[in-house]
Amino acid sequence: MQYDSWFRCSEGCTGRYELTDVLYQCPQCNGLLEVTHDIEALKKRSPAAWMSLFDQRYMRTEVPYGSGVWGKKEWVYPRIENENIVSMYEGGTNLFRADRFGNLIGLEDLWIKQSGNSHTGSFKDLGITVLVSAVKETMSRGTKIDAVICASTGDTSASVAAYCAAAGIPSAVLLPKDKVSIAQLIQPLSNGSITLALDTDFDGCMAIVKRLSEDRRFYLANSLNPLRIEGQKTISIEIAQQFDWEVPDWVIVPGGNLGNITAIGLGFLMMRDLGIIQQLPRLVCAQSASANPLYKSYLTGFKEYEPVQARTTVASAIQIGNPVSMSRAVPILQEFNGVVEQATEDELTYAAALADGTGLFSCPQTGVALAAMMKLVDRKEIESNDRVIVISTANGLKFVDFKVDYHQERIKDVASGLANKPVELPGDYDSVLKSLSSSLP
Repeated sequence: MQYDSWFRCSEGCTGRYELTDVLYQCPQCNGLLEVTHDIEALKKRSPAAWMSLFDQRYMRTEVPYGSGVWGKKEWVYPRIENENIVSMYEGGTNLFRADRFGNLIGLEDLWIKQSGNSHTGSFKDLGITVLVSAVKETMSRGTKIDAVICASTGDTSASVAAYCAAAGIPSAVLLPKDKVSIAQLIQPLSNGSITLALDTDFDGCMAIVKRLSEDRRFYLANSLNPLRIEGQKTISIEIAQQFDWEVPDWVIVPGGNLGNITAIGLGFLMMRDLGIIQQLPRLVCAQSASANPLYKSYLTGFKEYEPVQARTTVASAIQIGNPVSMSRAVPILQEFNGVVEQATEDELTYAAALADGTGLFSCPQTGVALAAMMKLVDRKEIESNDRVIVISTANGLKFVDFKVDYHQERIKDVASGLANKPVELPGDYDSVLKSLSSSLP
């Protein structure tokens, strides 16, 4: 069976564009583009057959289908040549059964989707594998592309640099100076990307990258590009697959540029349309109180929206005041009876530290999602027996400075109530025994 997909305008303009066309917005109205699939052709394979096919491929060694993304190739980019797929075995990340953490906050069925356990340490790999593969496919057809470019708060740049290096395609990343962690900065440098640290914030970097992308030599890798969404939507399919094709009650994700909440919704909708699932979960988008334009719009029923000047937050990867996927995210949240919540610096750092004490090692963005979840539990919007999935978007090892500063009580205006400092002692047995005896219950 031959399947197909193409770009179309999300605002409803007529026009159909190939996935190898170098464009990111509708040529007619300048609205966002979306990838559309031939659902009627996909329906010719039964739901049971799709589930069986995906299960047979899942995390196997057959290239490229062992990837958590490319194992769903027919639902992502069906017509790409396999030789042009640039994959690092992304996806397939574990669901952490958070029993102890759940017990502390009153949840019986809490899971953390460890999306940061990926090649470059974040969920961004799910989308970048599709985007860079599309670039390679496009170049193979004779289109000249000099470099893949992106603005980034850290994780996108790392993923773009790694996948482009694997493909042999030049890349350039624009980062806000002194606003990303050392771990995030060194990743694109190590992978040979042209790394530009600009004296502005992410929104300033994004404005420059959008202008650069008007030159067709520079291919845009930010989530304005709908190919990113196609890879990221597979996280929803994978979650259902890991639960034997059952749907959780809630999925909670941090929100910055809002591509991820959009993608998660699209993944569940596609499964519903193809008969894999019959119901939808409720979605929660969690924002930092320092960068909360979606939350403010939610309070008006999405009737009003104004970008904000993002203030400094330890959740630096979502320090975005003018998210490019705002118009995509709102319809998704409305269809899923979604909730938008925010978390202060004190709330997100406490939530991350509390979770770490039960065996996790959460990035600050995940701390935002955990804090939002705790608020919803306290308000009893999330009930104690609901199955809840929190998307952990990055590996905590990318944010060791955040961890150190918390436990050394160095984060401004944050009460490090769960700080755990090393105890310095003389190097003798009696001192160690005395310290242990006084510390243990």
